[in-house]
Amino acid sequence: MEGTDVPIVEVTLAAGRTPEQLRRLISAMTTAVSESISAPPERIRVIIREVPLTHFAAGDITLAERH
Repeated sequence: MEGTDVPIVEVTLAAGRTPEQLRRLISAMTTAVSESISAPPERIRVIIREVPLTHFAAGDITLAERH
């Protein structure tokens, strides 16, 4: 692996997870990337974007409207 390689994983989720759930996701993504491409964990970046339920839609219905 090149010295300048910094794997970046971006995950977009509907808002509403607990901090503990998000922390577990970060750990799981870091482990998956490290094991699958032999990247050192300290070089892996994980970005989580939480989208309000009113800004996340499928089939012209927002997640807020589904609840």
